[in-house]
Amino acid sequence: MQRKVALVTGGTGGIGTAICRELAQQGCRVVAGYVPSDREVAESWRETQRTLGHDVGVVAGDVTSFESSGEMVREVEANVGPIDILVNCAGITRDKTLRKMEKDQWDAVINTNLNSAFNVTRQVIEGMVTRGYGRIVNISSVNGQRGQFGQTNYSAAKAGIHGFTMALAQEVASRGVTVNTVSPGYVATSMALAVPEEIRKQIVAQIPLGRLATPEEIAFTVGFLVDTRCAYVTGANIAVNGGLYMS
Repeated sequence: MQRKVALVTGGTGGIGTAICRELAQQGCRVVAGYVPSDREVAESWRETQRTLGHDVGVVAGDVTSFESSGEMVREVEANVGPIDILVNCAGITRDKTLRKMEKDQWDAVINTNLNSAFNVTRQVIEGMVTRGYGRIVNISSVNGQRGQFGQTNYSAAKAGIHGFTMALAQEVASRGVTVNTVSPGYVATSMALAVPEEIRKQIVAQIPLGRLATPEEIAFTVGFLVDTRCAYVTGANIAVNGGLYMS
């Protein structure tokens, strides 16, 4: 059976790394997207993954730019093959209460966390529909479901991600393409672990399971959704948040 080609935007980040490893272990040919300015970091990351036994490629692309996203996808298709699996995982935070938020902080988060889903997905969707197969997973957040103080930009973008998922899922369902959302809670990445311990304890105290998620737990859920056998789940938003928000 021909190996599936997977592109993971934000693939060199904490959650992105775990997703890349999960898909590589499933036998996919995986390429991790990274910000063009981070080339040296991305190359070092790739060598680390290979040392650990994960054969993952890297590709530069600014997901806030439609043109750069197109160049990124074309590079993957030319060097690896048509993209069967897309995981939109790129994301940033610029936290401030709305009363103190600057427009550039709003724009940066909306462009990176929401507009990127259009910029990249638009480049691959026609090919998936034409071939009659595709798996798209969009990474949202528990804070896109419940909102979060100081994150009007982030919460709006992440809520928008699932609206995008549900609409696109309806458009391409009849063509063998599924589109789903995964909404992680608080995950033990370097970003979360950089939060002062006292604040981290307050966060954990709110989580019924009493701990942060591991990146691998998020990746496992993505792996389930992109499996060829997972053909009857589309338009879903799967919460992986330890019970922090239930609906």
